[in-house]
Amino acid sequence: MRMRTLWLAAGTVMVLAIGGTLAFSPWNAPSVAQAELVAPVPAARQVPESDAQIKLSFAPVVRAVAPSVVNVYATRVEQRAVSPFASDPFFSRFFGEGQFQSRPRESRALGSGVIVDAGGVILTNRHVIEGATDVRIALADGREFAVDVVIEDAQTDLAVLRVRQPGDTTFPAITFADSDALLVGDLVLAIGNPFGVGQTVTSGIVSALARTGVESSDYEFFIQTDAAINPGNSGGALVDLDGHLVGINTAIYSQSGGSVGIGFAIPANMARLVADAGVTGGEIVRPWFGAKMQAVTADIATSLGMTAPHGALIAEVAPDGPAARAGFAAGDVILSVDGVAVDDPSAFNFRLATKPIGAVTRLERLRGGASEAIAFTVEPAPARADDMLATISGNSRFAGTSVRQLDAALAEAKDLPYSATGVIITAIAPGSPAERMGLRVDDVILALNDIPMDTASAFADTASQRVRTWQIILQRDGRVTRSIVSG
Repeated sequence: MRMRTLWLAAGTVMVLAIGGTLAFSPWNAPSVAQAELVAPVPAARQVPESDAQIKLSFAPVVRAVAPSVVNVYATRVEQRAVSPFASDPFFSRFFGEGQFQSRPRESRALGSGVIVDAGGVILTNRHVIEGATDVRIALADGREFAVDVVIEDAQTDLAVLRVRQPGDTTFPAITFADSDALLVGDLVLAIGNPFGVGQTVTSGIVSALARTGVESSDYEFFIQTDAAINPGNSGGALVDLDGHLVGINTAIYSQSGGSVGIGFAIPANMARLVADAGVTGGEIVRPWFGAKMQAVTADIATSLGMTAPHGALIAEVAPDGPAARAGFAAGDVILSVDGVAVDDPSAFNFRLATKPIGAVTRLERLRGGASEAIAFTVEPAPARADDMLATISGNSRFAGTSVRQLDAALAEAKDLPYSATGVIITAIAPGSPAERMGLRVDDVILALNDIPMDTASAFADTASQRVRTWQIILQRDGRVTRSIVSG
């Protein structure tokens, strides 16, 4: 089966291409404190014991929650070739490149969002608004508002929108639940805008928790539900029967593009952290453990004397990183975080990501057949200094290239060795000389004309020069290549 996005564009379904307590610095205090929007611990679950209980309606829950769910309309401008021969280099050389100009075409993506602050802050999926030139929301009562994109977080596939001119409007903000309190079998409701037909409510249960391998994101830890969700539901609400948000609907498994009863939502505990940063206008600062991990297989479990394969096995530790300073080493297995078991590295990353910067958390470590509790202080990744960044402009062959100097945290994120050196391309301006030269985002430039690119300043000084010939050594997809291009 194939993964599908849940936003709807031009009547088609797109194949999915694409995951802390997040610390943030204040900016413009919210009109409603986010701390007030966290639900209390729910009461114990009970199985219905009578016909009257079974026949109870979801209508009161829907009536309370539906005003907090909005439709999201994202307009994109796409370049469309006017000729089927536009991409053929033979025809371009014969007739001239100017004969096959692309023509802009406007398309609209449809999705959903959830109001998280009474001042007009909305949480949705990043893939709903990615690349949009204009974004609007429509409330359940039909009122429309233009919004600005405040946060686009690729690591969680979440985005935060803010109403551009709210006026005197007070928006109905939803209340967050503690998604860690969910149990398999709990009843949930999905609310969104499937296929652009308008706000729709479906019901189901929590089918599974802590699902991984759903999206290509940094925090793979999803709630699975059989509530019917479809393209257009992306960014909408998954709520419990108390009317509290337990997740943001984000993906489905489907062969046809429609619901087959396997949908996934980002847990509310992760979504709330991104929402908090959006409400306060703060910057997202993520915890960093400083170690590469792998799953514990059955063979590894046997070799370590474990009764069952679970936990996150440390494969490599960043020199002088938080994990190294806490005494962790390659071969250690982390079994739990603050008493909550972790089954794999994805679960560990999620649990650590929901801890506040500076907090002391208890990690259960297995080493030499014995387990022990290690006090670990949650730290952020090294700050990105201005001198670690560079952008080339002017008449240079590399004009349009933005790079960042590699450090241990960035090397880990890009699946590079901690010892990796060079500068990594973070952006390429469309139509720039760098794009025409064939450079790509995530290329690691190792040397230019035999000069090592160990720092961003070295790249800026070298790449800004005008020379007759460039010898470029770069790493792409794990392969090192050497190219010679004209200046």
